[in-house]
Amino acid sequence: MDETRQRQETGGEDAEERDSRQQQIVDMGSATIKTEKGTIHTLTIVGQIEGHQILPPTSKSTKYEHVMPLLASVEESDEVDGLLILLNTVGGDIEAGLAISELISSMRKPTVSLVLGGGHSIGVPLAVSAKVSFIAPSAAMTIHPVRLSGTVIGVSQTFNYFERIQDRIITFVTRNSRVKREDFTKLMLQTGELAADIGSVIYGEQAVQLGLIDRIGGLADALECLHGMIEEERREKQTPLGSGKSRV
Repeated sequence: MDETRQRQETGGEDAEERDSRQQQIVDMGSATIKTEKGTIHTLTIVGQIEGHQILPPTSKSTKYEHVMPLLASVEESDEVDGLLILLNTVGGDIEAGLAISELISSMRKPTVSLVLGGGHSIGVPLAVSAKVSFIAPSAAMTIHPVRLSGTVIGVSQTFNYFERIQDRIITFVTRNSRVKREDFTKLMLQTGELAADIGSVIYGEQAVQLGLIDRIGGLADALECLHGMIEEERREKQTPLGSGKSRV
């Protein structure tokens, strides 16, 4: 009887865990996967990056006030070994996107990003913020100058402000990838490719050739890379301090 009760209790806990994971996917667009290789938290960044203004309920969006504390909890969690970021975004709020990007790039834990469908506009800094970045062969990335909606005052200070924002984006992207600053700037200011804008659209192979993204691949490739990084980190923690290379 005690065994039956124990099984029932265990089953109840499993059901609660399962319900909690499903609710996490619905609420946060994220999931935690536990295997023998390690525990990976998967974060999806989809639709439009929502900033200080709430988007209409019909718009698919990623809310920065959800993602930022989530990233902090992943970094501090003893149970999570690595982070996988799945990207399919049209871009959105610049400051919100850069804030999320800065958080990911400053994490100590292994991080891998995978661009699926699109990593457009402010999605470019998000894609390169992980320690290793992947892109699907069919995925696209749009690189264009800063655009502001609403009233714009036509004075020199406004254009200087635009230039400073663009410089922040260019600096972040070039610091976190292998793309050359002049190449990225050229793609951003290119004319004749976009119908109603200036800029460029690049695809999987080209993004890797430019050094913007590290590797071509899909989900299995990204997971294999992340598991490898987790395993390497475990070995480093287990290696005695005096057995490695001499330290100055």
